[in-house]
Amino acid sequence: MSTLANQLASAERAEVARAIRLLLARPLLTEATDPTGFELVRRRRDPLARWFDYTCGWSLVVEPRRGYARLTKIRANPDGSRPARRARSGRAPFDRRRYVLLCVTAAELLSMPMTTIGMLADRVVQATAADRALPAFDPVHRPERMAFVDVLKLLEGYDVLRAVDGTTEAYVDSAEAKILYRVDNTLLMRLPAAPVGASRLAVPPDEVPARFEDLLTGLVRERRYGGAAVDGASDELPSETATTDAQRNLRLRHSVFRRLFDDPVLYRADLADDELAYVTSLTGRQILRRSAEQAGFLLEERAEGFLLVDPNGIATDVRFPDDTSTARVAALLLLAPLCAAPAGMLSEQLAETGAELLRRFPGWAKAYQSEDGPVRLADDAVRVLLDVGLAGRARGRVVARPAAYRYRLMETTSPGPKNHPESTTASSGVAAEGEMQ
Repeated sequence: MSTLANQLASAERAEVARAIRLLLARPLLTEATDPTGFELVRRRRDPLARWFDYTCGWSLVVEPRRGYARLTKIRANPDGSRPARRARSGRAPFDRRRYVLLCVTAAELLSMPMTTIGMLADRVVQATAADRALPAFDPVHRPERMAFVDVLKLLEGYDVLRAVDGTTEAYVDSAEAKILYRVDNTLLMRLPAAPVGASRLAVPPDEVPARFEDLLTGLVRERRYGGAAVDGASDELPSETATTDAQRNLRLRHSVFRRLFDDPVLYRADLADDELAYVTSLTGRQILRRSAEQAGFLLEERAEGFLLVDPNGIATDVRFPDDTSTARVAALLLLAPLCAAPAGMLSEQLAETGAELLRRFPGWAKAYQSEDGPVRLADDAVRVLLDVGLAGRARGRVVARPAAYRYRLMETTSPGPKNHPESTTASSGVAAEGEMQ
């Protein structure tokens, strides 16, 4: 092979690796938000689609004319660690009310290529009033308008909605605000990632709470693994059918690699026996190493588990350490006492640690300077550590997980009488700034 051919092949591999990591962090990539990234994905869409299908069993759809690429991530064990977040209010996670409004609003938008915020709000009012299982939407009240605006801003962030006249935030102050939207119905239909439509698992509304876990499992069940016969199953959840050895191995590869490429860290203790046997087998290890290399990751294999490190931070959608929020700073400060307690810490001990942090830094965390502030600070910090895989719960205690010992508090200094912990630095076993994919 000529030198030029080698250079071209090397450039293609580098571009594919970068695009893989880009899509892992941003599974919905639009030309409007990232023209350079979208062009890269558009140009390398065929090898990208093959890699995601083989490695994770995820489908990639690239629509050059419509200007978006959608990687459909499916997980057999969905959790709430990556919630939808509000564009306002410090990016707080969506609550139940906002999720309900999101679903109803999306359903109403399917038939509306153009709309105003008033027309859309009226449609949502009518839809919630017609369904006894849904709380009614009343835009007369400001909190309801705020929730509605959070939903619309999320859809704007997905490029499903585009305000062509007016600004969405104006609706918070007045229900009479005039905003005109253009709706991308095709992109809207690409948003759901569940392989089974919710309407095919229809159950009476009063039975949903008791059967919620089964319903959620039914939504993410995939036929390619010999899963379920869903045709005609509108009243009952689909039932399992026999699987072949090939389907079983495919399921094992995808179930392990989905978590490895999508989670901060994958612990051996969290894998089922057959999953652990697969990833530690000769074939599984070879595929794992090759897939990590093709995606541009550094693979760490430890006695406790596996870790993929992105040297460029492209695939890192959530960074740690990170000083962008009080809870994340508190989480870093909490690691030292947590790692020093092998048996874990009780909620009372965590609250006392939160109180000590507030006493140590009196000019910091003003939102937590209240009677219940130490408890809230500790709870929020623990939630951060749980989400990034650095802590877990066992026997009523919060315990440090092996990856937590990668971090070491180096320095906490700040001039002046009112100290702030934002100058805290941490070192990590490998990646720059201790970031994990």
